[in-house]
Amino acid sequence: MSSVIASRRYASALLSAAEKGNFLDQIVEELLVIKQVLHNSHDLVRAMESPLVKVDKKMRILEEIFKGTVGDKMFLFFGLVARKKRAGQLPEIIDEFLILLDAKRGIVNVDITSAATLSEEQSADLVSRLEAYTGKSVRPRMLINEAVIGGVAIKIGDTIIDGTISHQLYKLRKSLVSEKG
Repeated sequence: MSSVIASRRYASALLSAAEKGNFLDQIVEELLVIKQVLHNSHDLVRAMESPLVKVDKKMRILEEIFKGTVGDKMFLFFGLVARKKRAGQLPEIIDEFLILLDAKRGIVNVDITSAATLSEEQSADLVSRLEAYTGKSVRPRMLINEAVIGGVAIKIGDTIIDGTISHQLYKLRKSLVSEKG
């Protein structure tokens, strides 16, 4: 089973259990803390990934680090992923959990790339239009790339809407070259 599929299954199971048990908010808070710790500690991630570190040792490490920060339910989840030799996938499981949670809540993440910083009014107008287009709440991530020259490129999942000047110039150049030959 691929790691993405496995991560999604564990994330889905955790989300389902948290919803049924009415402790979703607690789990979300704890996962955000865990995600931050894992992001800042490459040694911890390597220890969780290592087949040389036994399950009991991984659990002791997690208990030591997250004691007082996460609750019993999260420690049960840690135990499950450690026993199933998936502790090294905790970052991916957390990412999949947050993606599933956003989908359930009707939130879509959108990357908006422009050559310069958009004004508050421009950003708000663009987000409003994207919400109308997608039918979902938009969580924008504004990116600056001077190479686009002007306009914006929008990435929603696998869909890219490229309205940049650099893209228009590329298309023009391509059409001129193909007509020339």
